[in-house]
Amino acid sequence: MPSSTTLTDALRERILIIDGAMATQIQAAELQESDFRGTRFTDAPGSLQGCNDLLCLTRPQVISDIHSAYLRAGADIIATNTFNATPVSMEDYGLGRLVSEINREAAQLARTVADQFTAENPDRPRFVAGAMGPTRATLSLSPDVNDPGYRSHTFQEIAAGYYEQIEGLVDGGVDVLLAETVFDTLTLKACLWAVSEYADRHGEAPPLMISVTITDRSGRTLSGQTLESFWVSIEHAPGLISVGLNCALGPSQMRPYVEELAQLAPLPVTCYPNAGLPNEFGGYDETPEQMADTLGEFARQGWLNMVGGCCGTTPEHIGAIATTVAEATRRDVDLIQGSQLTRYSGLETLSLRPDSNFTLVGERTNVTGSRRFARLIKSADYEKAVEVARQQVEGGANIIDVNLDEGLLDSVKEMHTLLNRIAAEPDIAAVPVMIDSSNFAVIEAGLRCLQGKGIVNSISLKEGEDAFREQARIIRRYGAAVVIMAFDEDGQAVDVERRLQIYDRAFRILVDELGFSPEDLIFDPNILTVATGMEEHDNYAADYIASLRQLKQRFPRVKLSGGVSNISFSFRGNDVVREAMHSAFLYHAIRAGLDMGIVNAGQIIVYEDIDADLLEHVEDVLLARRTDATERLLTLAHRFRSEAGSQRATQDDSWRELPLEERVKHALLHGRTDFIEQDMEEAIGLYDGPLKIIEGPLMAGMSVVGDLFGEGKMFLPQVVKSARVMKQAVAYLEPLMEQARREAAARGDGGRRTQIVMATVKGDVHDIGKNIVAVVLRCNGYDVTDLGVMVPSDRILSAARECNADLIGLSGLITPSLEEMVHVAREMERQEFEIPLLIGGATTSRRHTAVKIAPAYSGPTFHVSDASRAPGVVSGLLSDKAAQVIDANHQEQERSRVSFASGQKEQDLVPYGQAIERRLRPAFDPELFQEPDFIGSRQATPELSQVAELIDWAPFFHVWELRGAYPAILEADDDKGAQARELFADAQRMLAQILSKGWLQARGTYGFFPATARGDDVVLWSDETRERELMRYCFLRQQRRKRNDNAPLLSLADFVAPAEAAIDDYLGAFALTTGLGCEEHVARLEAEHDDYSAIMLKALADRLAEAFAEYLHRQVRNEWGFGKQEGALSLDDLIGARYRSIRPAPGYPACPNHDDKTRLFDSLDATGATGIRLTETCAMLPAASVCGLYFQHPEARYFAVGNIDRDQVEAYATRRGTPLQAAERALAPNLAYTPTDDRTG
Repeated sequence: MPSSTTLTDALRERILIIDGAMATQIQAAELQESDFRGTRFTDAPGSLQGCNDLLCLTRPQVISDIHSAYLRAGADIIATNTFNATPVSMEDYGLGRLVSEINREAAQLARTVADQFTAENPDRPRFVAGAMGPTRATLSLSPDVNDPGYRSHTFQEIAAGYYEQIEGLVDGGVDVLLAETVFDTLTLKACLWAVSEYADRHGEAPPLMISVTITDRSGRTLSGQTLESFWVSIEHAPGLISVGLNCALGPSQMRPYVEELAQLAPLPVTCYPNAGLPNEFGGYDETPEQMADTLGEFARQGWLNMVGGCCGTTPEHIGAIATTVAEATRRDVDLIQGSQLTRYSGLETLSLRPDSNFTLVGERTNVTGSRRFARLIKSADYEKAVEVARQQVEGGANIIDVNLDEGLLDSVKEMHTLLNRIAAEPDIAAVPVMIDSSNFAVIEAGLRCLQGKGIVNSISLKEGEDAFREQARIIRRYGAAVVIMAFDEDGQAVDVERRLQIYDRAFRILVDELGFSPEDLIFDPNILTVATGMEEHDNYAADYIASLRQLKQRFPRVKLSGGVSNISFSFRGNDVVREAMHSAFLYHAIRAGLDMGIVNAGQIIVYEDIDADLLEHVEDVLLARRTDATERLLTLAHRFRSEAGSQRATQDDSWRELPLEERVKHALLHGRTDFIEQDMEEAIGLYDGPLKIIEGPLMAGMSVVGDLFGEGKMFLPQVVKSARVMKQAVAYLEPLMEQARREAAARGDGGRRTQIVMATVKGDVHDIGKNIVAVVLRCNGYDVTDLGVMVPSDRILSAARECNADLIGLSGLITPSLEEMVHVAREMERQEFEIPLLIGGATTSRRHTAVKIAPAYSGPTFHVSDASRAPGVVSGLLSDKAAQVIDANHQEQERSRVSFASGQKEQDLVPYGQAIERRLRPAFDPELFQEPDFIGSRQATPELSQVAELIDWAPFFHVWELRGAYPAILEADDDKGAQARELFADAQRMLAQILSKGWLQARGTYGFFPATARGDDVVLWSDETRERELMRYCFLRQQRRKRNDNAPLLSLADFVAPAEAAIDDYLGAFALTTGLGCEEHVARLEAEHDDYSAIMLKALADRLAEAFAEYLHRQVRNEWGFGKQEGALSLDDLIGARYRSIRPAPGYPACPNHDDKTRLFDSLDATGATGIRLTETCAMLPAASVCGLYFQHPEARYFAVGNIDRDQVEAYATRRGTPLQAAERALAPNLAYTPTDDRTG
């Protein structure tokens, strides 16, 4: 009997073993044509040899023996011999009529053998997976290179074939369905549709396993998707219990993709690779021992739940694998958090992060909105129609909206044709598609063409709830997101109240009834035309903007969208006015919560560039500021039927009279970019090629910059400005450099500069320091490849090999990054790197590098404390004295290790039991404790200008390595003071832009919860009855012995009233960000080669986040009551925390476990309320985010837990219900002992 429930249970207990290759064993049996024909098919036309599935009917004992061999070898799961048993694949043999029979017999064969083994050992049940191969059809690709829109089969044909296969497999008794070797996601979607159809008709379907094939080291499927995009496209799959990889690659080549999938999917992960890569004869050479060693390492890394083999593997391989992983711990799926990001996909994933700001949906592939596009579709000029889509993507569209609704068109046929052609263009197919139609048949036709996760635009309640539910169910079955218009049975909503009523109903049906994720919903509250001359239309835009605010507050995880061009339809024919209206409308709508809009991506004008007079008139209309706004704008519109000319300011600069080389040096030293392209053009005529320009005047100027910086005569902000000039100059020369490189390659010569690869490690999002180091190193003549943030080890090392790097630099801010740096070092050792590894970042230290990171890698490992030291370290490693530099560093690190080991032995720690006895026992005076104004959580969205008043500027200067107190640093008479003043002036200018242009947004959530201390835990209660536990925080206690034996050993739990105090105490929590919008503007500045402004913006976003934390803490103290007695506090008082209450943050000294953020976020629904999300190591995105807890006790104070011993860690792990190893990893910097399994020891 099938044992699906037992299969799920078994997955929770251990790593399960999947069998090996069926085809390999069939080939080993050396069967002849007669074996395939048997007695039943002697007269069948054509050869049947190779139709392995048919053997289930003609030689069933051969198949049963193969199943038995794999089960004896140690397999827990055997797959049926049905890889090609679909009508499409069986057509080749003329056996399509036998699909049901073959699948049923194959399943019964496997079922019988599995049940025999289960009966022999009931404690270890064996399971049968119904194998469903990819068919030979590709729904995403054309089999005819001359006709990219052609497909050999339809979606419905493939789905029907899979349905027939599923019926046979289920009738035969499989435990689980296995869709494997997936190389085309759209073909898999047809299979998923069939699974859903089977469940609908029969009441339920077996659970489902999916295994994808990455075809080569590009990390993509054959149909072009990245692994992440594949997962986003299929995570809706019905009954999905696992996802994994198989075929095409051997274990070693599959490694980075298994690691990536283990981090992506909150489901069990499978891995069954080939026995290496095929040799020149098509065979597979990897031995059972080799394969088991590699897969055993995967298991020890915690990546696997099921493992087995594919092509070339045998029972011997499976036996070796089973033995190797027998003692390994299964991957703990419960530790993997599913993403709460809004994600769509084409060939690549579009993730709408909290700081992604506005998403552009290209509108020109719309026959109702573009006359040219309509003409191309009507004339069947699909090649040029596809070019329209390409122009939208090149113009910045993140999504393309495709609308083919036109009375004279066969819209179903046209949608199918166009989307198939778009799928053949990788640069267009990379982005998600929004299928836009009022005809649901057209929508469904489009969904059958999308291998990615697309968007349906749109459905509504106009035809009632039943029709709405039915369409929504179909959309969800295809795995698409959906736009919901503000219509119901009574018509279109035009005001705030009606929109809220409609969306309350829609949300309840879609989320609560049908199981949609809120992230897959897009509300379009109807952008309606203004300035029509009808008074009742005057408030349409203002009401829409007000609706956005209300909807964003009520549905924070839902995206808000609209068709922007509707707003200006009254002015069709006057592009200047229309574009001004679009830009101004977007400016206000985005600030109110608009996430995306259907716009012409190539014709968005900058809000600040709108003529001031025109802007005033436009905003009068949009915001309904005056009754005669429409008439005034109509009058003014006549002046703007042609584009206004631009004026260019001129400046008298005497340095422009200097020789070229001196002008370039002057520009570099003073950060002047206004003439650099002009000077590069002149240099092209004077120098023999672009490399001579770079090596000549540009590097000469940068050399002066580097010297002055090294001598302390230039400061970091100036260096970053110099780098901006250098980058713009090099960008101007790039076309000529590319030509020079080709010519040099043809001659076989060409010099090479030092290559450095830098990255912020996986799980960490902070990169200001790394970016500054990269700038400084570039200024010193090194080529730096900056991979960005959250970079996994395989990508770092692949990039290093690709560019033949001379050094690798790693950066991180949060403590979990330290462990990831150790992982990268181990990977460098495993892959036999020898180049130096540089370690930097706020959380790193010389000692940790020596004790933990350096021992994991036999190559040189250096700690770099700040940007100013980086050039010296790098030049030393590249000089003729490198050996002495490396040896000196090694000796210093060895001394650190000896000192650390000695210190470990000598640490005077109090046993945990005694530490508890020495806890702080503060008084809990009822008169001092007040109830907060509310229980639960609320949102906080202050104006950023209010927050900016509380900025603590001292850390801002530290970012730029200008040390000193603020404001004293501005008053210094030396060069540093002058540079500080210039930097501060630049910061003030950018801050003014941030505030006036709305570049960043402040969004926070905070709350109060009834709380009681229990030992070192603090229990949060669901309500004032204090009967149901909501969650608890497990805090740590100091153990280091203090000079005064009477001094208490502190824990944060000491500051919360225990039950015996007979006081109703509370704990507060908060999470906030000022990073929303930052990423977009940083990307723009970096694209303009303006690293200085990009770093400045990130630094200011961080300062604003801390200021927001101070602002919110002041509000919280007032709402808690005791803040009303503190009087007016100065900024110095606030920065110095001269008030009652503390706000310690998880990951910091008093509360060192970053994992506590997950509990804090859960208590506040912080991601939903603010858009902040946690990475796998609990870093916060956006990076400019802060979270923490509020304690109200008057004696509450900040402290450091410091080093703790094994006795406390064991108790802590037990209280949290986590494995000891997990607790030790989370608390690694605090451990006063070396964990027994620490591989760096």
